Amino acid sequence: MKKKSLRDINEKYADVLRELGNIGAGNATTAIASMLSRRIIMNVPKVELFEASKLGVSIFSEEEIVVGIFLEMETDIQGSMMFLMKLDSARYLVNRLMERDADYAEEFDDMDLSALKEIGNIIASSYLSALSTLTNLVITPSIPYIAIDMAASVLSVPAIEFGRFGEHALLIETEFGDESMIDGFFILMPERASYNKILSALGFAM
Repeated sequence: MKKKSLRDINEKYADVLRELGNIGAGNATTAIASMLSRRIIMNVPKVELFEASKLGVSIFSEEEIVVGIFLEMETDIQGSMMFLMKLDSARYLVNRLMERDADYAEEFDDMDLSALKEIGNIIASSYLSALSTLTNLVITPSIPYIAIDMAASVLSVPAIEFGRFGEHALLIETEFGDESMIDGFFILMPERASYNKILSALGFAM
């Protein structure tokens, strides 16, 4: 039997991906609320499959300054993932975490960058936990790397990494916050063999 690829994903697979987005976003919102000691609300996330080469132009304009936290997936699943948000959203989260005035706008120092890494790590781990729960696979994130630059630059290195793992990526857009809502973009790119492993673990014939 011919192996299915992401091009063959039908509505059943799309439902599973939406469920992954819902659970992951819910986990992330709960974790951030606990971290900030604030009530956080979340809108229903949008889940889409994109060609990896088109991700950059699908999310931001090339010259927009963004914060990207990049990790690799290990153990039962291999691949890459990234969490992206606009600079003002990242600054808002850090200011909340550091209990600063909301309009504080100095450049990030080492402590701020460490906090951003932790926020990105928590959010990424929330989505990986959702994927692990749905598949019963062990998925371990690597140490996170952070980049703050124009979107074209931030996405250039991950694009190369994503290209090593496959042609398509899962993009989950989540909106969460308290008084201010924040758009966050989670990109998941398992390697080709891992796609088959994930689909098989979900009970779909390969």
